[in-house]
Amino acid sequence: MLVAVSSSPNALLEGFETTRMTSKFAMYPKSEICFQMILLLLAVVTTYAVAATASEKSQYDKMVRFEGGSYRLGTDEKDARDGEGPSRMVTVKPFEMEQYSVTNEQFRKFVRDTKFRTEAETFGWSFVLEPFVSEKIKATIKESVQGAPWWLPVKGAYWRQPFGPGSSIKEMMNYPAVHISWNDATAYCKWAKKRLPTEAEWEFAARGGLKGKKYPWGDNYGKKRMNIWQGDFPETNTKEDGFHGVCPVDAFKPQNDKGMYNMVGNVWEWTSDQYRDEAGAGGKEKKYVLRGGSYLDTVDGEKNHIARVTTRMGNTADSGSDNLGFRCAKKASKTRRKTEL
Repeated sequence: MLVAVSSSPNALLEGFETTRMTSKFAMYPKSEICFQMILLLLAVVTTYAVAATASEKSQYDKMVRFEGGSYRLGTDEKDARDGEGPSRMVTVKPFEMEQYSVTNEQFRKFVRDTKFRTEAETFGWSFVLEPFVSEKIKATIKESVQGAPWWLPVKGAYWRQPFGPGSSIKEMMNYPAVHISWNDATAYCKWAKKRLPTEAEWEFAARGGLKGKKYPWGDNYGKKRMNIWQGDFPETNTKEDGFHGVCPVDAFKPQNDKGMYNMVGNVWEWTSDQYRDEAGAGGKEKKYVLRGGSYLDTVDGEKNHIARVTTRMGNTADSGSDNLGFRCAKKASKTRRKTEL
């Protein structure tokens, strides 16, 4: 991005008269002085351009480095589901992962740069949880999901209009981008010169060095540590964590000592792995693994999923809803940064 440093480049040359020159330029002929001043002008413009580019970088772009290693992925708890168990040893190589879920602000930059259209936009609709749909829109909906009537197919719902027509992300730029399919997330990662994390990388990052713990911070549940559902789903959310629905990506303090935010709760996050359940089956349709649970999951799993570090499910690559997001990862750089967490 180039920045206009003055109304005219000639303004930078004012005051540089050869006969009164006391600077080092006085030793050069007039033609040489012009050449030197052109170089100076280019240096100034370049400096401003670099500064402008740096200022455009979001605070949420920060990545955390993990040195990798072997650990036990999954759980052996009796209530394991969707392939959470049995646990198994896996090894991951050094990698980096974004500290936060990708925000609306970041996704908007991607769309502005590429003119990308998400699959929710292409299809013309996406799923929104019933409490967040206006009565006006509800009156137009004639269908619902069998077995999950709280999910409503809302025409015009997509990342810019998370609850359908009339809604906006204007005051939600630091919230996670939602209604994002696996295909959408993959396209963003490619643009950002990154990739989706593997499932093993995702859990390794979520655990933050702890072994066998239920949550990224330990075994004890904390009301102010993650955004999940409290109360009688879907009628009542007591909002003990402070939120009803999706919250900002930095609404809570980091969930582990590595500085990772909202790894459990808030929004499900896509990984690059193809989904298999505990029997090793993936179903008739190809699906990809989602990790972390979301704002409508609970501590005990009586409604929806248990919110914990091993929570997982699978969904098709074109699926989207108001609780599906993602974050990016990449191979670790060979040289360790001094500022790494």
